[in-house]
Amino acid sequence: GAMWQGAAAALLCLAAAWLLGRGFEPRTRLLSAAELRRYRGAPDEPGLYLALLGRVFDVERGRKHYGPGGAYSGFAGRDATRAFASGDFTPAGLVDNVSGLSPPELLAIHSWLSFYSDNYEPVGKLVGRFYDENGAPTEALREVEAAIEEALKFQAESEQKKQQFPPCNSEWSSAKDTRFWCSRESGGVHRAWAGVPRKLYSPGSQGSRCVCVRSSGPPWGQPDSSQHSDTGDLDFPHLEQYEGCPPLAEQCVLPT
Repeated sequence: GAMWQGAAAALLCLAAAWLLGRGFEPRTRLLSAAELRRYRGAPDEPGLYLALLGRVFDVERGRKHYGPGGAYSGFAGRDATRAFASGDFTPAGLVDNVSGLSPPELLAIHSWLSFYSDNYEPVGKLVGRFYDENGAPTEALREVEAAIEEALKFQAESEQKKQQFPPCNSEWSSAKDTRFWCSRESGGVHRAWAGVPRKLYSPGSQGSRCVCVRSSGPPWGQPDSSQHSDTGDLDFPHLEQYEGCPPLAEQCVLPT
């Protein structure tokens, strides 16, 4: 009766949810490079696809960009991952070889991949550099994913560093003195404190840069404890005062 039908319907829903939840996998098409080349959006072709890191997306909705005559038509029908990072749209640049890319370039590829995943329909995988003939990830894909992971971690750390030690404002002119100063939004970091200018040396790199250092309260990342000396991050290693500047001045003028 009705109860059995209800149970059957629920099972069907579960099965559908399971299939959908697996995303790419159950209906993954494996395309060869030759097959993918047929999807450049010309009138006699079956559609408009592009691949990024070996993942194939249907970009028909973006035809004005990717179709014949579009600004990005070079991406259609192939995996041109490298060009997403380099901006080189010549035949030499429209390739899937990503060796030697810098962390910012890898992050660009990562954000393009998110963009396509969010906005376009995944079709399948391209057999070649990033997937083998069974659709399993290759060593090359694992390497680039690990490198992207590294770049994301590094980005998060530098973001945090920038919150802790925002850059100073500075101005100099050949006629006048050099002036460093801190404000509550110097370095583009909006915060509740201005801080005082200090030189920050990064281990392993040459020279120093001017940062604003919080001069009261507990050190960064430490809960309020009665033990701290209420000098903020002034005791952080790798910091140096500007010579000839009062230690707690928010502004520092140095002869050029």
